[in-house]
Amino acid sequence: MDKPMNRIKEVLEERGIKQTWLAEKLGKSFCIVNAYVCNRRQPSLEVLFEIADILNIDVKELIKDR
Repeated sequence: MDKPMNRIKEVLEERGIKQTWLAEKLGKSFCIVNAYVCNRRQPSLEVLFEIADILNIDVKELIKDR
């Protein structure tokens, strides 16, 4: 089974947004957000929806299509 992946990094880069800004908005540490961005760790569905809301993007756009 393939490891789940997300597009958080691509979306942040496309919009010129720093990981530190997202970490602050989420109320999470930079290390946690960096793990999400680098796909070392996947956010819970609740956090994924929160990220989508913060970035004003459909949550489906944050999930990689394999």
